[in-house]
Amino acid sequence: MESIATQIGMPLDEFNRLFDQEGPFEFINGERIPKMPNIAGHGEASDTLRDAINDFAVKSQLGRAFREYTFVVSYTSNWVTGSRIPDVMYYTWDRLEAYKAADPDWKKKPYILVPDLVVEVISPTDNLGDLNDKIDLYLLDGVRLVWTVDLEREQVSIYTLIANQPFTKQQTNLKQGDILRGGEVIPGFEIPVATIFE
Repeated sequence: MESIATQIGMPLDEFNRLFDQEGPFEFINGERIPKMPNIAGHGEASDTLRDAINDFAVKSQLGRAFREYTFVVSYTSNWVTGSRIPDVMYYTWDRLEAYKAADPDWKKKPYILVPDLVVEVISPTDNLGDLNDKIDLYLLDGVRLVWTVDLEREQVSIYTLIANQPFTKQQTNLKQGDILRGGEVIPGFEIPVATIFE
């Protein structure tokens, strides 16, 4: 007896309809995961980072940052198989402009482009196991740099993949008194960690 393969995903118009009617959700491994409302501290930390990154990157013509935008991980022939909604996401200017130039209908869709940087702000109610899985997924998707902002510990963690290693993740933790830098993704960008938690 032949097995029948089930295609995970949904058409883009159905994805957009559900998003509009039922509210924001992430689409991970075939499951719709609702995006929950954020606490005030979560929103303020997200705004602080998004504004700082965007102000620096736009003035320098390096890129653009967005807060709680949806990006589609995998999309073929109008079929969506995965999506994410990071607290902040950033695209380099060249990649973003090339994407827009290649698709005249880009304004009518979520971004079908994996960001260069994502930021996740950790609220006290977040499940750390789920968060670690999410970090891994971002890196596997092709995100070059992931930052997590821990509101309780007042700590920022930086995640990257080590080059030429089979999925080996590197983590660096920053505390009050340290400086968060954009590295190769946002050259020249820096912000004191303390500023994020003010």
